[in-house]
This record gives sequence, C-alpha cells and structure tokens, in this order.
Amino acid sequence: MRFTFTEKKLQASEDVRAYAEKKLGKLDRLFKTEADTSVTFSMERGRFTAEATVRAGGMIYRVSETTGDMYASIDSAAASIERQIRKNKTRLEKRLRDGAFEREIKPADITPVDDEEDAGEESFEVVRTKRFSIKPMTTEEAILQMNLLDHQFFVFKNQDDEDKFAVVYKRQSGGYGLIESD
Repeated sequence: MRFTFTEKKLQASEDVRAYAEKKLGKLDRLFKTEADTSVTFSMERGRFTAEATVRAGGMIYRVSETTGDMYASIDSAAASIERQIRKNKTRLEKRLRDGAFEREIKPADITPVDDEEDAGEESFEVVRTKRFSIKPMTTEEAILQMNLLDHQFFVFKNQDDEDKFAVVYKRQSGGYGLIESD
C-alpha cells in the first residue's frame, strides 16, 4: 500500500504517520492490487481530523473522522473505512458479477478544452478542475460508487450500452436519474 500524507494547520510527528500506516496498512489484505492511500491530518478548534482516501481496483473509498485525539481519529477512520470497504465489496460481489474487483483500470486520455471567447458580458470562472479515468461499469456499479463518494452525480462509461458515456445523479424527489449519450 502506498501512502501520501498531507497536513493542514498542524505538524504531524513521525509517530502519528507510522501509526496511521500501521492501522490503514491492514486494509491492504482486502485488495488484490496495490492500493493508494491519501491521509490528511488537520486540526480546527482543538479537534483533530484524520481523513483517509483509498483508491484500489477502480473504486474510491473516503472517510473523515474528528475527535479530541489524533490517534483516536486514526483508529476511528481505519475502522470506518474497513467497514465501508467490506460492505460495498460484498454488495458488489453478490449483486453485480464475479471479478468486479479484479479488472485493472487503464488511464483515459483526457484532452483539455480550449478556452472560448466570451459570448456575452457574463463570465464563467472555473474554480476547480479534477481529472480521473473513466472506467466501463454498469449503472448499478456507478450508483454504488457515487454513494461511496457521497457525490450528487457520477460520470462513467455504460458497460450495458456499448461503453457510451453516461451520468447517474441523485434526484431531489428521491431515487436516481441516468443521462446517456447518443
């Protein structure tokens, strides 16, 4: 398991980093491929937060725990993310298909879009850009991944529809919506 540590508003000691590696490193046995783990330590108003993001087998698991002690935050985050991984891995294996976690993801080529001239007086400022590989998956897998990330929408290639681009989203009235490309 590869680790990346980030610190916000505090300086984490080597003991804290080693403790996080020890606790989160135990999750490596749950994956067939090597996982990338990002851990962010932060402090706000005397409360310590440990955020962990694990990327493995095309899935992303994220958890954030805040307590009065950094070690307790790490313990709680490790337990929460392990529970999340087991729950969703079991659900995917049972519901979807065999080998859902064995497939390797190939990075997609992403081409940046050129800036267009302003069509009017209105200005649209992009404040954040994210890049990620888009893997073929079923609609059910996309909904599970969206719920894991706690996002309102998720972009994917629809495996059931010749790998065309699609978007699933949460509807305000409840349930989910699906937007498909032609």
